[in-house]
Amino acid sequence: MPSYPIQYDVDRELGDRNRLTVGFRLVLAIPILILLGTINGGAAPRPGTAAFTAAGAGGILVVGPALMIVFRQKYPRWWFDWNVALWRFQNRVGVYMLLLRDEYPATDDDQAVHLEVTYPDVATDLNRWLPLVKWFLAIPHVVVLFFVNVAAFFVVLFAWFSILFTGAFPPGAADFVVGVMRWNNRVVGYALTLVTDEYPPFRLAA
Repeated sequence: MPSYPIQYDVDRELGDRNRLTVGFRLVLAIPILILLGTINGGAAPRPGTAAFTAAGAGGILVVGPALMIVFRQKYPRWWFDWNVALWRFQNRVGVYMLLLRDEYPATDDDQAVHLEVTYPDVATDLNRWLPLVKWFLAIPHVVVLFFVNVAAFFVVLFAWFSILFTGAFPPGAADFVVGVMRWNNRVVGYALTLVTDEYPPFRLAA
C-alpha cells in the first residue's frame, strides 16, 4: 500500500518494565498533564457566577489554518510547526499514560514517539474548500474510533495488570494500542490540523 502522509509509530517498551511507576502512573502523570493543560487551554467556572475563565496558550490551531486555506490558500509554516510540535508532545504524554513507555514525557525531545507529518503545499496538495466539510466527512471515523478507543482502554487495563504481575506489556496488545493511536492521529491530521486531503484509511497498520 502507498504510505499515508501522516506516519506514526512508537518504540514499544515491552519487557523489564518499572512496575512501581506503572502502578502509580495516573499519579505520576499529574504534573505533565497540568503542563499540557496550560498549553492546550481550557475553561473553568467562576465561583458564584455563570461565567467561565479561560486560560492556556490556545492548543492546536484549527480555525486559523482553515480560514487561511479557504481565503488565502496558505498554511503559515510557523502555524504548522506549532501544531506539529504540540501534537507530538500530546502523543508523548499519551504514550506514557497508555503504558507503552516508562520514561517521563519530554516537552521538546521526540524520545521514542515518531510522528512524521509532511508540510503541505496548499496550492497543489490541499483543496481550499475541503476544510469547510472535513469535520463532516470524518464522522464515520469518529463513530468507529469511539468503539476502537473503548477497546483500547480495556487492552491497556489488561496490560496494566500484566506489567504489575509479569513485568511485561504483551506485544500484541502493544501493537493494537499503537495502531489505535496511529488511526486517531491520522484523523486529527485530516480533520483538525488539516495537513492532508487524503482520506484516512480504516486500519490500524502503517
